[in-house]
Amino acid sequence: MHSTADVRGVCAALPGSRETFPFDATTLVFKVAGKMYALTDLTADPVTLSLKVRPEDGEALRATYPAVQPGYHLNKRHWVTVTLDGTVPEGAVCELLAGSHALVVAGLTRAQRAGLGG
Repeated sequence: MHSTADVRGVCAALPGSRETFPFDATTLVFKVAGKMYALTDLTADPVTLSLKVRPEDGEALRATYPAVQPGYHLNKRHWVTVTLDGTVPEGAVCELLAGSHALVVAGLTRAQRAGLGG
């Protein structure tokens, strides 16, 4: 996974995922039930992807991969920013995206989760 198109493809497959631009025209934010679970800068080269993580997972990821840093302009305990330079395996990036989505979904009400339909 190296491109914004790759990220968009993975996110499109997640239940209830929506693309938004709440900040500016280049910051693509992925939301589920109106809550952010991933964001990327469309102009970044290499592509970076910020994701929600459990704090202990974020620490382990940062210790394992130099391309994983504390979330840029986000809560550093609960978000990481991954530089998609090929050093983090594609499968791991996909798992991180799905995990970020799952963390947000877990915080939704039962009715909101039921409305996702996936």
